[in-house]
Amino acid sequence: MNALLLSISILIAIVSIIIGLLLLLNPALAIKIQKKFYERINWRIEPISMPKEIRNTRIMGLLLTLTSLFTIAYIIIKAI
Repeated sequence: MNALLLSISILIAIVSIIIGLLLLLNPALAIKIQKKFYERINWRIEPISMPKEIRNTRIMGLLLTLTSLFTIAYIIIKAI
């Protein structure tokens, strides 16, 4: 794998870790950002159950973070 592609792959994985941690640690903010985005495109969304939405957002953040960490580990192992 060439150096540029390796760097871009790691950068994307690092950004994914940051987003995953945001979802995991502050799910209410992530939901608020999503609601604001949808309002800008003339849609209004409301979760049926906010506790379930927060739980699911945390789970999504955990899975994104773990997947990104495994991706970085794979890239590093493959580069060696």
